[in-house]
This record gives sequence, C-alpha cells and structure tokens, in this order.
Amino acid sequence: MNKYYCFLVAIFLTACASEKKDYDAAGTFEATEITVSAEATGGLMQFDVVEGQTLSIGQQVGLIDTIQLALKARGLGATKASVANQRPNTQVQIAALRQQIAKAEMEQKRYAALVKDGAANKKQLDDATSAVNVLKKQLEAQISSLGNSTSSLNSQMTATDIQREQVLDQLKKCHIIAPINGTVLEKYTEIGEYTVIGKPLFKVADTENLFLRAYVTSAQLARVKLGQEVVVFCDYGNGNRKQYAGEVTWISSQAEFTPKTILTDDERANLVYAVKIAVKNDGNIKIGMYGEVKF
Repeated sequence: MNKYYCFLVAIFLTACASEKKDYDAAGTFEATEITVSAEATGGLMQFDVVEGQTLSIGQQVGLIDTIQLALKARGLGATKASVANQRPNTQVQIAALRQQIAKAEMEQKRYAALVKDGAANKKQLDDATSAVNVLKKQLEAQISSLGNSTSSLNSQMTATDIQREQVLDQLKKCHIIAPINGTVLEKYTEIGEYTVIGKPLFKVADTENLFLRAYVTSAQLARVKLGQEVVVFCDYGNGNRKQYAGEVTWISSQAEFTPKTILTDDERANLVYAVKIAVKNDGNIKIGMYGEVKF
C-alpha cells in the first residue's frame, strides 16, 4: 500500500513539474510597418513591387508620370532667362549722362574763371551752375529708376526660382522610394493605374528587427527594466521552440486589461502592462507568431 501511495505521489509531482511554465510572459511578434503612399498625381508608369520582395532603403521601386512636370520646369527655366535678359545695364545707361555732367562741370569752371577775370557776367556762371545741378538730379533719378527696375526683375527671377524648385520637388516625389530595409507585406496597386496624392501603394515591414509585444503583471513589473537583456522563445508549434537574445526597449506607462489571446504569469490578474522586446530575426520568425520571454 505504501509503495502504491509513493508511486501516485511521484506521478503527481512529475505532472506538476511538466505543467510549470519556463517563461514569465507571452505575446506575439511585431515589426515596424510602413504604408507607402503616392506623393504625386498621375499614371503609374513603373512599379516593380512584389509581395514578399526584399527592399533596400532608398531603392526606387516605381515612377509616376513626370512629363507635364518636366515641361513645366523647362518653361520656368526659360521664363527666368527671359527676365534676366530684361535687367538693365545700369553703368552703360548712365554713362552718357555722366559725360554730360562732366562737360557741364568743365563749362562751369570755365565761366567761373571768366567771371573772375571780368570777361563774362555772373548770369552766365549761374546758368552753367544750374545746368550742372539739373544733370546731377537727372542722374540720381535715372539711377533710382534703374535700381527699382532691376530690383523688380530680380524679385521676378526669385519667384520663378521658387516655382521651379517646387516643380523639381514634385518631380522628385514622382519617384517611389523604399523608406526602410524590409519586406513587402502587401501591394495595393498595379502599373498603369492612376494614382493621387495619399493613395496607398504598398506596405513594407522591417522583418530583420522584430519586437515581441508581451504583457506582464504589476508584480512582475518591478523585475523589468529598459535595456534589460532577456531570453526570448519563438513557438513554432508542436512543442518546437527556438531561443533568441532580446532586449527590453519599451514599457507601457499605463495598465490595460489582459488581451484575450495572451496568458500572463498570474492568470487571475485583469490588468497588465505591455512591454516590447527587440529581437534580431534569423529569418525564421514571422510576424504574428507566438513568443515567450523569460526575464
């Protein structure tokens, strides 16, 4: 009877040990996902995107029709050149007036000498002085007028430059570029379709650097720190698990009710805190897979 009792106790202890979890929290794997949308309006002339394709940051994967924008940019360039040709050559245009002033000043000096010698009357000197003053006023007015004209034309050229830069920026946005290194998850359009600004084109995710979003109880929270190195297990099903190194990169500051799909260390707790654990993917972990963490 004692032997039978000991046998039952041994079975019970073995069963309890087998049911004991070797992890502290569980969750699912997530990735940084970006939905790339059109930044220009027009026909999709090129679109080399396939679901499951690996993209590199900065890689061009598509092109929206650029013909009209390119023609507009050329037109603005021609407009600027035309305005530049209208700018007056101030020095050339006032050169003749300066010569007249120089000649009038010589006449003024000559009359001054004649008056001093008594060979001319004072009125002749006054007339010569008045002529010099009039020409100088004309020079000032012409310089002011030419300056205003030049300033106005320069402003027109600056405005044209700004418009051209805007068109060039629009041209740049016609080139569809991969924003991150990642894998294409979904494709929303096809080549030849007409796109408008804001229309989603495809979704890409960084599948090399994943995050396990797990949930811990308030009792566990004291043992979790930012930057803490932890052990992560990826569950491939049928008891097949693989271990990875992880690092705690985010801890929620607010509690939430336990998600129905997540088990916590204390199943009686109804409030938990979400944490994110960064994991370097070896290519086997997929988004949405179940994972566990041990702190």
